[in-house]
Amino acid sequence: MELIDRLRRIKEKFDRINQQLSDPEFLNDREKLVNLSRERSDLVEIIQSYEEYSQILNNINGNKEIINNGNDKELASMAEAELDELETNKERIEEQIKILLLPKDPNDNKDIIMEIRAGTGGEEAALFAGDLFRMYTRYSEMKGWKVELIDINDTGLGGVKEVVFSINGQSVYSELKFESGVHRVQRVPATEASGRVHTSAASVAVLPEAEDVQVEINQNDLRIDIFRSGGAGGQNVNKVETAVRITHIPTGLVVQCQDERSQLKNRQKAMKVLRARLYDIKIKEQNEEISAQRKTMVRSGDRSDKIRTYNFPQNRVTDHRIGLTLYNLSNIMEGDLYTLIEQLKIADRTEKLQASDEF
Repeated sequence: MELIDRLRRIKEKFDRINQQLSDPEFLNDREKLVNLSRERSDLVEIIQSYEEYSQILNNINGNKEIINNGNDKELASMAEAELDELETNKERIEEQIKILLLPKDPNDNKDIIMEIRAGTGGEEAALFAGDLFRMYTRYSEMKGWKVELIDINDTGLGGVKEVVFSINGQSVYSELKFESGVHRVQRVPATEASGRVHTSAASVAVLPEAEDVQVEINQNDLRIDIFRSGGAGGQNVNKVETAVRITHIPTGLVVQCQDERSQLKNRQKAMKVLRARLYDIKIKEQNEEISAQRKTMVRSGDRSDKIRTYNFPQNRVTDHRIGLTLYNLSNIMEGDLYTLIEQLKIADRTEKLQASDEF
């Protein structure tokens, strides 16, 4: 009965939170109320499953009593037939509860900073990086998320050498955290006269946005340079120095933002990216020990791993981590990432369940 005992303890915690939320003492403490409401929200689904599980267990016990009693054979026969269904439902909900009880990634509800950089392949790699930027932008639009450009270095030919942008919305990091890594493309470039298929690559980094309390930045560790924003020429060239480049001296990290006309806004955006990168380093350090113990199949955050191949001649996408191949590349490039992302989440959940059974 270890599972039911654990669920009872969670129910006790849930009841305590409900009491605190109705306590006048907390009404004026907005931060405490927000934290309690978030905790309660995280537990609601488990509590609903617990109540259903308790009801099933009670019904199983009741049916067993009727069967063991044996006074009414017809009733006992009905109870026996119902017992099989109840046992099946019990197993189903136990699996569901195990998934709900898996440790949650504390960053899952966070917004993200996404960085896409063209890799090997010259202009074709830059064009592919631009295609990925459009793909994630389209997916974000479908999800109702807000995309905000922070910095872009384009080639002038439709390609992107590097683009940095934020995505804000519900549970963005939980949806996109497995997109970090090297994305490889196989297609015939527009400039290829012989029709030969070329292979190029772009890297994607997904960084959870960090709050001030999570990353402490000493202003004395920063070198801030102000310069004129670049542009395509004519009226697009900014004649005032509003672009901001920030160097974090201890780590050597360099971030910049030139998207806004306001120097202050560019500085705020650049600091947001710097915090996210420093937080990313902090997370990786914390996870090093776990990674050393168990090489996970689906990982988030490692931009050096080749994770996916986009083969245009065959309209095929292959995710190498989970061995998934889909033949709807044209839809995926238009932002239809639902199947890919869902399969990655299922693979990650399955792996965690197996690991929890081992220990």
